[in-house]
Amino acid sequence: MASVSASHLILFIASMVIAAGVAGTFTQGVSRLSQGIDDQSLEVSEEVRTDIEVISDAGSPVYDNSSNTVTILVKNTGTSTIPAESQFIEILLDGQYQTNVTMTVVDGDRWRPNNVVRLEIGGADLSSDDHRVKLIVNGDEEVFRFRS
Repeated sequence: MASVSASHLILFIASMVIAAGVAGTFTQGVSRLSQGIDDQSLEVSEEVRTDIEVISDAGSPVYDNSSNTVTILVKNTGTSTIPAESQFIEILLDGQYQTNVTMTVVDGDRWRPNNVVRLEIGGADLSSDDHRVKLIVNGDEEVFRFRS
């Protein structure tokens, strides 16, 4: 009878060691999954709170032939402050990525909700035709169409 108890004890200890290893693996996996969900939710929250709107009039002259500059006004209609620096906004002019961009906050020191920035896209040698500017900020996209 003692031999049966010893073998049962050995099997019990072995099953506990295996169970502890499996539980540790699951705990680690759940922890990584939880961290990933937290990171993703922060990004989604930032995207949801970001909204911009081009307020320039498409019928007004936004393109200056002499300086080859397109100037448009963009309003922050979201609930979060957006850094007023060109690396935080992606701009495509007629499908071409633009890097010669100057941003100036028109009505304040930061691009807070309801504030407006002036975007000046330099080096834009445009013909007399229909054009479009696509703006992307934190996943929010706006398209502005105009004639030069």
